[in-house]
This record gives sequence, C-alpha cells and structure tokens, in this order.
Amino acid sequence: MSDLRLAARTERIAPFQVMELVKRAVLLEQQGRPVIHLSIGEPDFTAPEPVVAALERAARAGRTQYTSATGLPALREAISRDYRERYGVDVDPARIVVTAGASAALSLACCALVDVGDEVLVTDPSYPCNRHFVAAFDGVARTVPVGADTRFQMTEALLAAHWGPKVRGALLASPANPTGTSIPFDELGRIVAAARARGGFTIVDEIYLGLSYEGRARTALELGDDVVVVNSFSKYFHMTGWRLGWLVVPPSTAATFEKLSQNLYICASTLAQHAALGCFEPDALAEFERRREAFRERRDYIVPAMRALGFGVPVMPDGAFYAWLDCSRFGDSGALASRLLEEASVSLVPGHDFGANDPGRWIRLSYATERAKLEEAVRRIGRCLAV
Repeated sequence: MSDLRLAARTERIAPFQVMELVKRAVLLEQQGRPVIHLSIGEPDFTAPEPVVAALERAARAGRTQYTSATGLPALREAISRDYRERYGVDVDPARIVVTAGASAALSLACCALVDVGDEVLVTDPSYPCNRHFVAAFDGVARTVPVGADTRFQMTEALLAAHWGPKVRGALLASPANPTGTSIPFDELGRIVAAARARGGFTIVDEIYLGLSYEGRARTALELGDDVVVVNSFSKYFHMTGWRLGWLVVPPSTAATFEKLSQNLYICASTLAQHAALGCFEPDALAEFERRREAFRERRDYIVPAMRALGFGVPVMPDGAFYAWLDCSRFGDSGALASRLLEEASVSLVPGHDFGANDPGRWIRLSYATERAKLEEAVRRIGRCLAV
C-alpha cells in the first residue's frame, strides 16, 4: 500500500519543539525525576470559583447547544464592557468574534486576510505558531530580525525597511512571547499608520495584555477600527485548556468573519463560553489582579537571580511571564536546555523554536510557576553550571 500524499504546505510547517521538550520532561517525571517546568507558557493558576460555578450552572441547566458562530451575545457584551471599563475603548459587540482559543482567532484572521503568496511581516524571535498560521493559508511569513535595541519588537523603521511588493500586512504581539516585552504605544501607532499607508493590515496579538506590569496597559483598538486584535481567556483569565478566545475585527469585515467561523468551527465550546461569563464578576476580576501581582513578584525575583548566575537579560520583560535569556556564556541553547533537563531536572526552551535570529544564543524561561519552585530551580541551575 502506498503512502498517502500530503499537501505541500505541511512541509512548510515545522514541529513545535517546546512540546517535544515537554514530552521529554513528562517522561522523566514518570521515571520519578522531580522536574521543575519553566518551559511551557501556561499559568499555574486555574480558573477561579466564579468561573467554575458558572460552568456548573450551565451544565446542570443543559446549556450545551451550539451558539451563534460569533459567540454568546452575553459574552460578547461582557468583553465589550471590559474594554470600556479597563481600557476606556468603546467596542461594538458586533465586532467581537468568540473563538476556540487565540489559535482559532489567528487562523481566522489569516484565512480572511492572506492570499496565496502574500507575505506577512513577523518578528524574529516570535511565537512560532504565528509563522505557521500564515503558512497554513499559503502565505509567507517574512521574518524581521529584532534585538535588544528595539526591545525585540517591530518598529516603524523596520517595517518600512522590510515592506516589499508582496507584503500584505504585519502580525505583531504585545506583550510578546518569547521575550515578555511590549511595543511602546507611540511606536505601535506609527507601525499601524505605516501599514495603513501602504494599504496593508495590522493584526495585534494581545493575549498577554492583561499581564502588563509597567504603567497603564493600552489596547491597539485605540488606533482605529481597521486594526484586528486577538485576545484569549488562556493567560490573564487562566483558562488554557478551556480553549476560548476572541477577535475584534473591522466593522466592514464582521459578516465575512462570521461566515468563515460558521464553516470552519461552527462555534466555540458553549460550556466554556457560559463559564467565561464568570470571569467578569467582581470577585473574579479582583482575583485576577492579585494573580497579576504574583506574576510581577516572580519576575522581580527571577530576572535578577538569573543575571546573578551569569545569564544576560538585556531587556527587562514588562508583560506576560517570560524572560528571554542570553545563555551564550554557557554554550548553545539547545545543548544547554538538554543538559539542564537531564542533569538538573529543570526544563527551559532553547531559542531555536522562535526563529533563526541567532537562536543558539537565547533560551526562554517561563516564570508561570510558584516562587518556591523558581527558587529551587535557581539553586539547581547554579549547581549544574557550577556558578
């Protein structure tokens, strides 16, 4: 029997290496090794009581039928209200599309905006799946190398320098994975204006916006209703496995996004949507803010601690729960990650997952775990590296 021929696009999508590393860490745990996970970007907090209670009420009431493709009206209204109360921005609920996580939101955005052969500017380093969302719809992710001088973020000057005849738009993240850094809001405004002047789109991934630590967080929705914004209940709201996110789309495109969602996804999980209504209850919002402060405290511990061990942290992360470490003192990041996992039972992610911009120099640390484990990880790493 002959092998099934796969579509050519599958060759353009690389494996998600962090998940392979996590599988190895889990295997070591099954063998009795006490691994400390500083790899996967998942909060150690879970959904608070108001969310669980909302889920139970919906399940017991039998509210499990399909919703509209754009989501429960009550949830879209709650998201709209949160934008107004938290960020001072009025967003028509008709522009909000509830999705099966931010991954589905990004897929929908690329499906709607990227034609075959279109190029989309993304930074290097960046979240690896962003490149693959573009490739999945036969576009080309054109990477823009970024460094500490731009906070590992896009700038207007970089966008202008890399914009070519096939470029259709830019896919940005602020705060970003893997660096934990944000685009200064004035610079983001210049980027959006530059893309707009060239007839292009801007998609801004804001899934970590609620986990911003320096000053008042601002959403790209301030910059015009032509900006496409992605968000999620996974990170700030601690609902990773519930698979729930949303898009805010330009008014003129809402019907198209609804059509695509109807055909590709039917709707996001109905029970997860009902549960997410609990996120906006006062007790839940207060808990999310307490947890945000816990993440800030972890950052304020782990960054100086890693610097003391000899890792470079050229830019202090101002959001998310990642630190982008210069590990060049200790050799290639891939070899170092393997060594730390095997010898110290600490799991970090080498830079190779996030792009081709000197990846052997960089390693990502996720501080989405409790302080005591962070302290133990620092001790183990210090012993392993004899520093």
